[in-house]
Amino acid sequence: MRTYTGSFVIVALLSLFPICKGVNAAESQENDAVAPNSVSQEDLNAASERIRQTGQQIRADIEEARRARLQRAALEARQEAERKKEAERARQQANKDEELLAAAKEAKHRQAIEAAQAKARQEAAERAAKAERERQEAMAAQRALEEKLAREQAARAQAAKKAGGGAANKLGGEVNFGVDF
Repeated sequence: MRTYTGSFVIVALLSLFPICKGVNAAESQENDAVAPNSVSQEDLNAASERIRQTGQQIRADIEEARRARLQRAALEARQEAERKKEAERARQQANKDEELLAAAKEAKHRQAIEAAQAKARQEAAERAAKAERERQEAMAAQRALEEKLAREQAARAQAAKKAGGGAANKLGGEVNFGVDF
């Protein structure tokens, strides 16, 4: 930093020398009594003041540029931190979304399994109820057949009693021996 300030001061001083020469030339023409290359104290003081002001302005400009660089670096650091935070938030949101999607898929899968199990239980219950109805119907039909056969046998026995009396009941005395009706 120091070398730049010194360089600016030297450049400023060198740029002021032609001005000082011009001032001296104008004064020398007006006042021939003054030495040709002499510079008055007032001109030197004015040039010195301009050089000092220029040096101060250069230092102020350098300080302002340094502050601007620091502010820009701080701004870039804040922006980078914000980008990182935003990326982290986006990553976390993506993870949350992925977890929610997985949970939703799992819930849907579980519901499908439960629905399939409920349907299977209902179908099994319907099959069991149908089988029970068929068994009850078969038992009722069997009872009805047994009752019919019992009535027929009782009717035959009664008809045989009426038809033959005591001697016809002997073995081989029946007309339809060995035939079941």
